[in-house]
Amino acid sequence: MDKNFCSFYYQICPSNNNELKLKRAETALLVIDLQKVYTKLANKDPRWNEFSKRLNETVLPNVKKVEELFRKNKQDIIFARIACHLKDGRDRSLSQKMPGWNNILITQDEDDSQIIEDIAPVNDEIVVTKTTDSALTGTNLRLIINNLGIKNVVCVGIFTDQCVASTVRSLSDESFNVVVLEDACAAGTMELHNAELTIINNIYAKVCSTDDLIKILSSN
Repeated sequence: MDKNFCSFYYQICPSNNNELKLKRAETALLVIDLQKVYTKLANKDPRWNEFSKRLNETVLPNVKKVEELFRKNKQDIIFARIACHLKDGRDRSLSQKMPGWNNILITQDEDDSQIIEDIAPVNDEIVVTKTTDSALTGTNLRLIINNLGIKNVVCVGIFTDQCVASTVRSLSDESFNVVVLEDACAAGTMELHNAELTIINNIYAKVCSTDDLIKILSSN
């Protein structure tokens, strides 16, 4: 657990992750919304330069590192992506139809809606397509991870303060143990990223680094 993300609700934050025990067979990796469309944001608006830099230099390398470990351990990796079934997007949730930023209309067959190639699924790794923020609410993910015997879900992806946070809360409400890798996620700005992790840490999830998770899984 990262002491840097200690909220008002916790006067004393745990100083390490020694209490975090993750059985490999009961732990899955959930990769959220790392889709091609989001790699192009800086091309359209320089405000996204900071996000794009973090995505390319920090998030994607760490996600790839974690994926390699899970595959080596024969642990499940599941991908969630946001896309609509209908070309006009009528099947999207209200949050995805709001004017402005959230109103990105991409259908499930478009190239932009596909997972970024460098961290894309291999073999028969599961991909669920959602039409809202939460990967649990918007798909049959709950049934899938229950069928797989999963109790612990490690979340990575974008955006920390939107689809990642929404998914984390849904998983926690369904009594799954959730871990969020702070250096394998990104929001529009670091301010938003850090604020959201401070909110969800300890209550809805355990926030730790990629290296911390690797140490935990290597010791179990």
